[in-house]
This record gives sequence, C-alpha cells and structure tokens, in this order.
Amino acid sequence: MGETGRVVVIGDALIDELRDDTGVREFVGGAALNVAVGLARLGFPTTLIAMVGDDEAGEHIRSYLDDFGVHLVETESALGSSRAVSTRDAGGEPVYVFNEAARARRIRFGAEEREAIVGAAITVVSCFPFDDEAQTAELVDALADAAGLVAIDPNPREGTMHDRERFVRGFERLASRADLVKVGEDDAELLYGGSLDGLRDRLLADGAAAVLHTRGAGGAGISTADVALTRPIAVAPAPIVDTMGAGDAVLSSAVSTLLVEHPATEAAWATLLERAMEVAAATCRFEGALLRLPSALTGLKVDPAGS
Repeated sequence: MGETGRVVVIGDALIDELRDDTGVREFVGGAALNVAVGLARLGFPTTLIAMVGDDEAGEHIRSYLDDFGVHLVETESALGSSRAVSTRDAGGEPVYVFNEAARARRIRFGAEEREAIVGAAITVVSCFPFDDEAQTAELVDALADAAGLVAIDPNPREGTMHDRERFVRGFERLASRADLVKVGEDDAELLYGGSLDGLRDRLLADGAAAVLHTRGAGGAGISTADVALTRPIAVAPAPIVDTMGAGDAVLSSAVSTLLVEHPATEAAWATLLERAMEVAAATCRFEGALLRLPSALTGLKVDPAGS
C-alpha cells in the first residue's frame, strides 16, 4: 500500500446547472468530484485528478474543493470548464445536457498525476471517457505501477459518450483487474442493452474481484466469487429530495470501508453494503450531490410514508 488512507480519484469535475419549476440553481459537481469530496468528508485525505477550465466556473470548482480539503491535480481545459444542464424526467431522475468542454474532456497523465496514483492506497476512476482509446491507454499505463487498490465506476453519460463499443472495451480493460466495480441498471442498459444481473456476472467472469450493483429504489447488492448479497434502500426520516448524488455516495462509502478493513467475510461485505445504503439515504434527503452522513438526518421532519 501507499500512504495510509490516501485516495486518488480520477474523472470529471463540472458545474451542475439544475433547472425546474422553482428556477435555476448551480452546484459544483461531477461524479468523480462528488466521490472525492465524499471521501474527504468521511475523513480520508483525497486527491482529485480532473480537467478544469481557467474561467469563473473553474474558480468555483477549485474553491469548493479547497473548502473540503481535496487536493486538485488539474489538466487545464482550452474549452473552459465542463457544465451539465440538468432537468428532471417524469420519474424525478436527472436528465443532462453537456457543453462542449464536457463532451471533449481530456486528462493529462504527467509526472504529478502518476506520482499521486503510485502513492495511493486506492485509486477510484469514475465517469472517465473510456471511448477515447489514447486517453484510456494512458490511464492503464499510469495504473500499471500502482500498489494500491483500484475501484471503477463507468458512469457513462449518453451526452458525452461518442462510441459505445469503444467505451465498453475501454471500461472492461480496467474492470477486469479492478478490486471493486460499481455499476447500475442505467449502465447495463446504456452500455450493453441488457440486464444488471447479466453485467454483474460478466464482470465477475472477466476478473473483477467485487461488483457493487445498484438498482435505485430497488436497493443494491455486492457480489464476489464467494459472496452474493442484496439489501433494500435504507429507511430514513424525511422525504427524498434529490437522488442525484446517491450513486456517488454509495461508492464513496464502499471505498471508505475498503480502506479501513478490506472485507474478508460475508458479514463484513454485508456491513459495507448496509453502511453504503445508509449514507445514500441521508444524501437523498438534501438537494445536490454532497455526501451526507446519517447523523445529518437528526431533527429532520419524519416522512410518515418512510420514503
């Protein structure tokens, strides 16, 4: 292992512009950024490797990361900072439209980035442009000397993915050697046009050590060669406000458990999953994707339906 507890997260950093009947609001976001901030909030020193523009939005991103103590190793974007305009579909799920910078995102893997990866206890990759073959090859090369664990969340977005087949090949290239892969029902449908169960089995057969599979309101599961567990969403006080950061909260919580003590028994994997469900439930009780701990629910108005 590298530096005790040091986490490196690689992926996207952007501005989430939320639009609904109440108006327009902006949040600093991006799946990788959310995970990095979540892990920092869970007490782990964290570095985020991401592309950020030299603009006002970029300053907001840098300031936000600084507020939470996340170290940013940035690739400067010639197109400015990434932005996602989010509306809600009929089921309340976010629908995204991305700007040009987000669609052409690029991460440099220079000396500073490689040094951070080599020294990490775990490297988490989330929402990476796996359909960029050259960029994926650079990532694979940068991870080659990493002594720590590797966790992957493909987090594909239809608005930023240019070639589905290339994305699948790039994702599987890393997933086959990962210690933890997180996938959801949307990932299975968008990337493979199939079921989450089928994707879970495929990833395990290809070599992933553990697969964390999420099903939205249907809860989540964890599967390894010897363990197959599922848990429902956690019951929490107050109504669900926003599901945008739920998956990132699940991944942050799971990674934090791996860092404290890698599960070696079915009971330990169950604890990892249950904690992740509790953190996700708390996160969904607030607007935005910022990870929240169950303790944040103290004093909130109880929802009699237990939603």
